[in-house]
This record gives sequence, C-alpha cells and structure tokens, in this order.
Amino acid sequence: MNNQVLTTKFDAFYGIAPQCIVQAPGRVNLIGEHTDYNEGFVFPAAINFGTWIAASTRDDKQVVVTALDYNNQQNTFAIDDIAFDESQGWANYVRGVVKVLRADFPHIGGANLLVTGDVPQGAGLSSSASFEVATVKAFAQLYDLPIEGVQAALAGQKAENTFVGCSCGIMDQLISAMGQAGHAMLLDCQSLTMQHCPLPDSLQIVIINSNVKRGLVDSEYNLRRQQCEEGAAVMGVSSLRGASLGLLEDNRSAMSDVVYRRCLHIITENSRTITASKALSCGDIAVLSRAMAESHVSMRDDFEITVKPIDYLVDIVGQLLGEHGGVRMTGGGFGGCVVALAPVDKVPAIKQVVAEKYPKATGYQADIYVCTAGQGAFA
Repeated sequence: MNNQVLTTKFDAFYGIAPQCIVQAPGRVNLIGEHTDYNEGFVFPAAINFGTWIAASTRDDKQVVVTALDYNNQQNTFAIDDIAFDESQGWANYVRGVVKVLRADFPHIGGANLLVTGDVPQGAGLSSSASFEVATVKAFAQLYDLPIEGVQAALAGQKAENTFVGCSCGIMDQLISAMGQAGHAMLLDCQSLTMQHCPLPDSLQIVIINSNVKRGLVDSEYNLRRQQCEEGAAVMGVSSLRGASLGLLEDNRSAMSDVVYRRCLHIITENSRTITASKALSCGDIAVLSRAMAESHVSMRDDFEITVKPIDYLVDIVGQLLGEHGGVRMTGGGFGGCVVALAPVDKVPAIKQVVAEKYPKATGYQADIYVCTAGQGAFA
C-alpha cells in the first residue's frame, strides 16, 4: 500500500500522523518442506507481497490495533496483562509478539497500530510470519530496540509457538526478516547460517493459489511434528537432522510405518534441498527440476500433506515445463499454493493451461501471482 494512503488512514483513526511505517514480506519456499522444525535445510525467497504497519507510541500502556483487511476491526489490550483473544484471532499475532518483546525489553510502552497486507490469507505464503516480523519492526522503531534480523525472527517464532499455538519452525520469520532482493536463501535451521543464492533473470517465481483452504493445517502440522520427534527418539538423535537413511532403515522395525515414512521424507528432503540450491547456483535447471518433482512426490506419498487439486496443478504445470523449470506444492500442506520456477517465456503458457484445465478438473478457480524475490524487513 502507498505510504501516503496509509498515513491518511492512520490519521483518520488515531488523529495523529504515524511515527513510522514498516513492511515485512511474505515468503515462498522453493524446496525444503517441514524440514525447518527438524533442524534441516530450507530454500525460501521473500516475495513482493507483505504486511505494512503504520505506528505511533501512546502515553498509556495500551496497544490499539486496527486491521484494515478485517473491516477496520479494532483490538485493544494492556501490555502488562496480555491474554489470548478468542474472538479476534488475527490480533493474537500482535499480542504474542508484544508479550515476547516485553520479556526482553520491559520499557516498551503502548502503541497505535494500523495494519494491512496483500499476502493471500491461508495460502501457505506465510502471512502470519510477515505480520509478526512487521510487528517486531514497528516496536523496534518506536522504542529504539537493539534488535537485528535473527533476533526478530526468533521473537516472531516464539510468539507463534508459545502464544498463538502453532509449532512452526524458524524459516518463515527468518526469510521475512533477512531475505535479499533477487535471491533465494539456503538456510541451515540448526545453525541459522544463511547462504544467499541469486535467482537468474531467465527464471520467474510463479505462485499458483489452488484456493483450497488449509483448514486442517494447524492440527496436522503439529501432528507431523510429533511424528518426526517420535522417529528421532526411536533413532536416538536429538532431531531428524542427525539421522541418515542407513540409521532409519536400521530402526524401521521399531517404529510404525507412518512414522517411518514421515522420517523418510525429512531425511531425503534435506538432501534434495541442498541439491536444488547447488543446481540453481550453477544453472543446472534439469537437476533443480528433478529435485522439485521428487519433493512433491515425497510430500504426497510419505508426508501425506498434499490434496488432489494441488497434485493436479503440479502435474499440468510439470508437463508444460519439463526439465526447463521446476514445480511443487509449497507451504504446510492440505491446500494452499504451488510454486514454479519457470522460464520467463513459459509464464503465459502456465497461466493459459491453468485457466483452461484446472477449473474443469477440480471445480476450483486458481489465482496466479508472478513474483520477484523481495527484501527482508531487517536485511
């Protein structure tokens, strides 16, 4: 949103000008699904869709949040008594972040916040992490907090884990905070080391929203995490990052088939993620294409997080791209989006084949976003 428009709206709600306007991007994960909370590797990119917050300080200890995208709903809470709000779920992302920040910076006072965003809700592009990181950025600017990108990401993750109640890993918040324009990020979720990989001008990030709403994602996400932890415990490792295919096979008889397949996905996905990042770095698009295709099959068969409309989108786009690009489901699963890395000259054909075939086959209409890799809020 245009900063001037946001300033005008802020003045209309609060009667003053904002002291700062901040933005944090959403993200798309090119490969490496559900590996982050297993201390593995992921390969996301920040995208040119995000959350904007206009903010000013208050003299009292109240935070007042107005959500433009929820019919101007307002939520007010006292910073020294922050409780979960059952009635306005969106507000808990702000409440959780402020509670986490106050633990480290007790001098933080009240604030007026005006929030808007254009990350599609429930599509797996991490509107929640974008919201959290933008909230951290707003309070950091208002109260001159000495926070850098990794700290900001960890604060957002802690808010989502401990307050909102979703056991997410660190990837979404870290790429929103630390992404570099024009690059994807190979992130080691164990050490939090980052390697930025340029995206070639010849390839475009194409995100296809299946518009299958991700209704099961929180409960199933947490279940997958429990299953991974169970498998790690059987193998005697602290996380699946420490497991190998050999170790998994040695312990197969000691775990259920479901837990075995969950572990199989994570171990092979880590390998595929490293392979894909190296392939992209040296321009070997055929290897990248195979890694993304194998990732989708593993998510479908071993981790069981895809749905039929998503599988269909991957199939029709994959047939069009061949080895000249890659396509897979992205995000937590059970709906949401497909991501393709596609040659620029193939993008019109992707739009056409999805428009012609997808509604007839599934009954859903897809939305297509042609994205660029954006800059993180703290980068």
